Amino acid sequence: MRILIASSEVHPYSKTGGLADMAGALAKYLALAGHRVGVVTPFYAKIPEKFPTLRSSGSSLKLMLGSQEISAEIRTLEPAEGLTIYFIHQPDFFFRASLYQQDGIDYDDNAERFVFFSKCAAHLAQHLDWKPEIMHAHDWQAGLASLLVHHRRTREGWGTAPKTCFTIHNQAYQGNFPAFKFGLTNLPWDYFNHRGVEFYGGMNCLKAAIVYADLITTVSPRYAREIATQAFGHGLDGVLRERQNVLVGILNGVDYDEWKTAGNPFLPHPYSVDSLDGKAQAKRDLQRQYGLPESEQAPLFGTVTRLVDQKGIDIQLSALEEMLAGDMQFVLLGSGDAQYERAFQKLAARHPSKVGVRIGYDHALSHRLEAGCDFYLMPSRFEPCGLNQMYSLRYGTIPIVRATGGLDDSIIDLTEDVDLANGIKFYDYSSRALAKAIRKGLALYGNRELFAHLRTNGMTADFSWERTAERYVEQFQRAAHK
Repeated sequence: MRILIASSEVHPYSKTGGLADMAGALAKYLALAGHRVGVVTPFYAKIPEKFPTLRSSGSSLKLMLGSQEISAEIRTLEPAEGLTIYFIHQPDFFFRASLYQQDGIDYDDNAERFVFFSKCAAHLAQHLDWKPEIMHAHDWQAGLASLLVHHRRTREGWGTAPKTCFTIHNQAYQGNFPAFKFGLTNLPWDYFNHRGVEFYGGMNCLKAAIVYADLITTVSPRYAREIATQAFGHGLDGVLRERQNVLVGILNGVDYDEWKTAGNPFLPHPYSVDSLDGKAQAKRDLQRQYGLPESEQAPLFGTVTRLVDQKGIDIQLSALEEMLAGDMQFVLLGSGDAQYERAFQKLAARHPSKVGVRIGYDHALSHRLEAGCDFYLMPSRFEPCGLNQMYSLRYGTIPIVRATGGLDDSIIDLTEDVDLANGIKFYDYSSRALAKAIRKGLALYGNRELFAHLRTNGMTADFSWERTAERYVEQFQRAAHK
């Protein structure tokens, strides 16, 4: 098939979270399977220094954005056979200190930036010489591309328009803007109504994609069910229930070419399910790096996360306050809300021999933390898919998760199936429930045979992108032939 992916971030070129990992890996594995794949993404400020071989395609765009004509250059990279990355080089929009916000505040022209990006994606879908059959847009930043293609197909006579797939990575982030921003689309205002783009008087980019895409996917089967309920729908559950016939949940995969325990440039001590000496050394190295006593007896718990409410930081802090009285250690790598950053730093100051904290993002350290820990904590309030629990499994680190979204789909508790168990689950969103799960981890660590059983199940589990890409192709073919 011929597939054009539109994503506001794509690993390894840009990243704030799992969206980048998913978009980059899906493109890679679709191309490896023999499909023709293009990825359109913004050309951010830090990309040229990391990828100096990028070249100009010789092509440019001039598109109306409301009353203004905006120009952009297209730069391309071909990292693999059958895969082309199309970077939208518009310095006024995309050469910023970060992707979406600065100092925790969204850029005030995000509507202009990502309406323009969506227009670029739709333009490429129409004018690339290899004629994409599917345009696959991700999250609200590319959401209006689905509407733009729909408009050109139904009202402007684009008879060869691709079918559109839209993937929801996190329904909490919707791209809400004042009503007058809809004028940036240059589309007829009859799309701006309660059954279209309008949402409580404003423009909602996520809703536009849900209403007008031919196929809607999300990143785990359980999350597909959850977002169609009032509890998790963030106001769009009714719209999704109306479109449930085209809503599919596909669990994200793991790129095992990168997340591996041998031949990994970030892990100086390789190991495998049959030889775990390197993991024991990784634990000692991690304890040393975080300034903790080197102890095999003390189970080491860890988290790599954004410090935001969604990730269950409030109950994690409370549970740790209770559980650190026992023989355990905890390490954190993350950043986010200032109140949570300060709270973890204070926790480390009160427990300097048991808690280590690094505020920020460090890709290499995230690998070493996954490898060095015995348990990985993911107490999310909600979690569309989650990737770190699957990284943890491959690294022999047992996840402790709240049973929501993709965490519930990927982790099997002992109470569910003793033979297949690979982690620990809890259900209530409370510090008490999390503390009980941590106590189960401590007990499990003392039962070496059972601990080894769960670790082996995790390290041999298959969450490969080859399988996930096949599921997407099945859905793409279904949409293309409707």
